[in-house]
Amino acid sequence: MIIQDKSKSFAIRVIRFYKYLNNEKNEPTLAKQILRCGTSIGANIAEASNAQSNKDFLAKLNIALKECSETKYWLEILSEAEIIGPETFEPLYKDCVEIEKLLTKSVKTTKNKL
Repeated sequence: MIIQDKSKSFAIRVIRFYKYLNNEKNEPTLAKQILRCGTSIGANIAEASNAQSNKDFLAKLNIALKECSETKYWLEILSEAEIIGPETFEPLYKDCVEIEKLLTKSVKTTKNKL
């Protein structure tokens, strides 16, 4: 599944970003926030792939969508507070938006099946 690959790749980048925020920027609190929600997206998508029903699948995708929204929020905060520059913000944010679009489409498709 494309969304699984993208979210896993994103999670790996978020882990590296966490290390950067923690070690280079000395922002352990914000680093943990972005680590938690940024890696949770892919974890919930992985859980959805083994869902017991369409309702369970939909619930997991909705959680992933919420985590994606939270990740975007923290990226925006880090950017607007000038903790990270556009060269760091833009690629991560763009990928997060892309995952969000894929999740939104999957949620709508699944809702139509129910």
